[in-house]
Amino acid sequence: MERSQIEKLATQFVKGKIDFPEQVNPRIQEITLRLLTDLMQAINDLNITASEYWSGVSYIGDLGKEAGLLSPGLGLDHFMDLMIEEDMKAAGIEGGTIRTIEGPLYVEGAPETKGFARLDDGTDDDTGTVLFMQGTVYDDDNKPVPNAKVEVWHANSLGNYSFFDESQSAFNLRRSIITDENGQYAFRSIVPLGYSVPPGGMTDKVLSALGRHGHRPAHIHFFASADGMRKLTTQINIDGDEYLWDDFAFASREGLVPELTMVDDADKLAEKELDKPYASIDFDFHLLKDTHKEVQGSEVERRRAQG
Repeated sequence: MERSQIEKLATQFVKGKIDFPEQVNPRIQEITLRLLTDLMQAINDLNITASEYWSGVSYIGDLGKEAGLLSPGLGLDHFMDLMIEEDMKAAGIEGGTIRTIEGPLYVEGAPETKGFARLDDGTDDDTGTVLFMQGTVYDDDNKPVPNAKVEVWHANSLGNYSFFDESQSAFNLRRSIITDENGQYAFRSIVPLGYSVPPGGMTDKVLSALGRHGHRPAHIHFFASADGMRKLTTQINIDGDEYLWDDFAFASREGLVPELTMVDDADKLAEKELDKPYASIDFDFHLLKDTHKEVQGSEVERRRAQG
């Protein structure tokens, strides 16, 4: 079938018969027409059979909540970040801490503390490695930002997230930390483990067919925000992880792999009231002024879990 025929059909399907013109959303209409045209073109070009087509329809029907895993697994989350960065650069917004994907496991409503927080509930004390992480939130003039909000969430030592793993306590490994008068934040937690997509799940089926794994390196997610500043979505990876630069979600980026130091000095252990070595990470956030509110990426609207 010729492209012109496909375009005519797609236009007929989307715009040919409109029963309620007052309900038309021009943006949704525009996007639907383009996606339908491109899908029909792909079916034509690749000679996708009816059986293959209906297999795809069934897959979409079964995908459900795993859509939040398939999206990063196909690189679409990272692609959206690159699009945001292009828009920012075109508007002259450059610098600051690099962004990377939010992922599907954020939960709204985490407890808020000032300056310091303990994220973990102590259940990993025997099996996990204690982590202390600290740093400063700066503006684009390199001045500390008091009362900035640093939202942090990560997996436990088994690679599982609270809320989605019902065996964990509410908001385990999740907090919102308000920086102190010097713009500093700090928290105690445990070193997380990277997770994998559910074996045999809908995302795994696609990745396996593509000859890919579904593993993520150990990482810690952050939102960092302050009045008058663009909200930052980012994460740091734990250095030395097997999948550090082989993340199925393509979220590993230069500048987001801070050094992890193991501390075994007796005086420092005593200061922390610990009897075994702990990990320490220093990481600062550099925010940018929100001078171009029309540029996407500061506040991203998406469905998120609520605790």
